[in-house]
Amino acid sequence: MNAKVAQNETVSTLDIVKYVVAVLLVLGGLAVFYWFSQWPMVFRVLAMLGMFAGSIVAFMLSAKGRDAREFLYETRFELRKVVWPTRQETLRGTGLIIVVVIIVSLILAFFDLIISWVVRALLGT
Repeated sequence: MNAKVAQNETVSTLDIVKYVVAVLLVLGGLAVFYWFSQWPMVFRVLAMLGMFAGSIVAFMLSAKGRDAREFLYETRFELRKVVWPTRQETLRGTGLIIVVVIIVSLILAFFDLIISWVVRALLGT
């Protein structure tokens, strides 16, 4: 997507139908879950998850679904390029952050103590 020229973003009638089907499947899944409260919980959850899965399939077959798949593919490709820190680097960084937070909190506590002492002196309490 980085090097591609932006294309016209026209939504076809078939895509609109796919979006409506996806939304109706989600709403249907929620309705099945709550409407059939006499069913065992396992069946209600499975029915709802099945309808949600159908909704995802309907969405993924649309133009926006193709864009989402392409985005996820490119994101995964970029994540492969990341150089993750070693365990030792992570522990050192975490330790440094903890030390800095403690130092800053002590400085703020010291300022708070001084300001409260000045205010008490001014108010005469």
